[in-house]
Amino acid sequence: MNFESILFKNADYCKIEETAEEQDFFIDLNLNQIIDSVTSSRQEEYNLRPFFYFTLHDIDSISYRQEIMKELENKTLFDSIKKFSQEMHSIRVHLALSDKLYYKYNKQGWFLEAIKNYCDAITNLAGDLSIMDLKSSGFISFRKYITDYAKSESFTLLQSEMKKLKADLSNIRYCILIGGSRVRVRKYKSEIDYSLEIEKTFEKFKQGSVKDYKLTYHTDAGMNHVEANILNLVAKLFSEIFLRLDNYCLKNTNFLNEKIVSFDREVQFYISYLEYIESIKKADLKFCYPELSSVSKEIYDYEGFDLALAHKLNWEGRTVVCNDFYLVGKERIFVVSGPNQGGKTTFARTFGQLHYLASLGCPVPGKRAKLFLYDRIFTHFEKEEDIKNLRGKLQDDLVRIHSILEQATPNSIIIMNEIFTSTTLQDSIFLSKKIMEKIIKLNLLCVWVTFIVELAYFSKEIVSVVSTVFPENPALRTFKILRKPADGLAFAISIAEKYKLTHDKIMERIKS
Repeated sequence: MNFESILFKNADYCKIEETAEEQDFFIDLNLNQIIDSVTSSRQEEYNLRPFFYFTLHDIDSISYRQEIMKELENKTLFDSIKKFSQEMHSIRVHLALSDKLYYKYNKQGWFLEAIKNYCDAITNLAGDLSIMDLKSSGFISFRKYITDYAKSESFTLLQSEMKKLKADLSNIRYCILIGGSRVRVRKYKSEIDYSLEIEKTFEKFKQGSVKDYKLTYHTDAGMNHVEANILNLVAKLFSEIFLRLDNYCLKNTNFLNEKIVSFDREVQFYISYLEYIESIKKADLKFCYPELSSVSKEIYDYEGFDLALAHKLNWEGRTVVCNDFYLVGKERIFVVSGPNQGGKTTFARTFGQLHYLASLGCPVPGKRAKLFLYDRIFTHFEKEEDIKNLRGKLQDDLVRIHSILEQATPNSIIIMNEIFTSTTLQDSIFLSKKIMEKIIKLNLLCVWVTFIVELAYFSKEIVSVVSTVFPENPALRTFKILRKPADGLAFAISIAEKYKLTHDKIMERIKS
């Protein structure tokens, strides 16, 4: 198997992903928060976001990534790849410095150092991978590629010439003669180093610790014009070595192997995601590699959670509540009801996040999961009126949901959150049932968060799930979403709280 990409089994995808952009549903599902957090420390250097914007739609490509992600959970391999990435970062720093500097031999010195680091990085990684028991086809093919490359004539010549040049340059000895404002440079002629004789003579007078009067030189990446001119004179004295340096730098301008540079960028997709979820795992939250099907819509996830919310709560030291869901037989639609602030929207977001992350080949929240390989995700979350489109809220809801139903296919996923709140309950029920008929006819997967409990009993394709409260104190939410008949009392209480018509609120207003 020839190596093309550590991220894409199908090399044709490599060109497409660069054009991928954030999708419309990201904000509704808080996927933008997840991707921003995952990529934040590497975005400037690697531009990783397009990788997380480009979803896969064939199981083989997803399995290819899952194998690699599992392999990188091996700490030895993970550390080796991290070390390689740090070395590649150092190479880029050296090359950027070489481009930035002004004086010729100063530039060449950093360029030569970049090649040294590159040769070391390739040799070290090839050596590390050669002794590992790799399982994934991606890493196995990459190991063969980098091993062959490390043995290739072009690389061994690059490395051997670099070593010879560095050795010859380090053996250069010369003298600087300064007289007034005039500086002369000549070859070193084995003059005696009198500093050693002076130290030996005065050694007997040394008592305890003494101040060190030896002159120290400030060194940095660049050099001033005096140093540069001295180096030019040295180059004339040792013209053969510096001519070889000139030719070497000119010949190896493009020494970086494109596939290995691409590997360094692409592998950050896995590293960044694994690092992101590591702290969440430490909070005893589970992740798994979901089974995916493009045919069966009998899906499930056990102990799942909203990843964006978990990251936030974990950072704050707060507990994350996990939930289960499953669909069997002809079940296709979750109707989520219950009191406000009970986790209904979080459940809907979790459903969308799980399917999206699974389509990237990433481990998803949950102890065990089977998910559907969708073609598109559509979301309809409540939005404020937009005065620019001159539509009322109800009309805007209808236009948006009509657009979704026009585009959706049986392989799509629709996630809706409390629509038609701007009209009467009777109209809302009528419109919702009409939309539900369309969704059922499409036979697609759907999560619908609503206060309209009648929807939960509309068809056998619908499963009612309810956000629950503590029986002894209904004001406290458990944030558990359970399969159970829709509870009209929870709806009534929520409406009363919304319009300040609870007993306590009414009595408060009477007294005032």
